Amino acid sequence: MIRNVAAGVQSFTSNAFLVDGERTVLVDTGANFDVVERIEERVEDLDAVVLTHTHPDHVGNVADVKAAYDAEAWGFDVDQPGVDHRIEDGEDVPIGDHDYRALHTPGHKDDHLCFYSSEAGVLFAGDLVFQNGSFGRTDLEEGDRDALVESIDRVLGAIDEDLREMHTGHGPSVTTNPYHDVELASKAARMR
Repeated sequence: MIRNVAAGVQSFTSNAFLVDGERTVLVDTGANFDVVERIEERVEDLDAVVLTHTHPDHVGNVADVKAAYDAEAWGFDVDQPGVDHRIEDGEDVPIGDHDYRALHTPGHKDDHLCFYSSEAGVLFAGDLVFQNGSFGRTDLEEGDRDALVESIDRVLGAIDEDLREMHTGHGPSVTTNPYHDVELASKAARMR
């Protein structure tokens, strides 16, 4: 089961997805709210934290989560604060009951990763793409519009048209034809 433990939070944060199963994982920790309390309401233990990228709104709670659960954090760049282990591009990452392929998707931030499981029909898109064809900002440090377009196209080529769920870094998850939203983002990101 995938649940956004940041749902309803009124402070500046990203979504934080708790995926329980064989390996219970928190995908991004969010920031500026008591994420540990929200995890405790839903599961007894947490095996790991997996990060889409290290912008403060996605990792602000990482120290609290690691301390509460003695869990380690996995991300693309181990030189970033809070990241204990590197996830390689193309590596399979166990999240819940499925393996997700890590896709290095820079453009919003150099260490950005998306996670896709064809078996589960799920994409964790981080801040690469959002509902209705929106896409990640490129005006922040490390932002690069051309790299973002390439990353969106890479994800579009990796996912199946029968993708069931897309969980994004901000806003609602997409459960109705999310493949179409990625296609729209690919087109929209090209417009200048």
